[in-house]
Amino acid sequence: QVQLVESGGGLVQTGGSLRLSCAASGRTFSTSTMGWFRQAPGKEREFVASMSWITGVLYYPHYTESVKGRFTISRDNAKNTLSLQMSDLKPEDTAIYYCAASRRSDDTRNAQDYVYWGRGTLVTVSS
Repeated sequence: QVQLVESGGGLVQTGGSLRLSCAASGRTFSTSTMGWFRQAPGKEREFVASMSWITGVLYYPHYTESVKGRFTISRDNAKNTLSLQMSDLKPEDTAIYYCAASRRSDDTRNAQDYVYWGRGTLVTVSS
């Protein structure tokens, strides 16, 4: 049974930092795109960041415009984990953050391309 479990959410002040982690079990995703999505209250789930697999080379990160320069996505295949380092947090970053894994290996920001999802971790940024 495949499971993705997020951790690291919490309450932080504007300008603060948090590191989210996602632990995968049940299978490995070494050649799959993995990513982070978020859903703010009253809004639709949106893409935040992902790492795609460029065959034989390395992983390539992708970010939504609003988090570029502030968030850094990384993955550790040996531990089967995905992380999101978030800095300079803003109130508009407040949301439930979800880890997800795709069966694709390319750059995909469409939630429908992700087949495995965690339950989410809440990030609250106070002003």
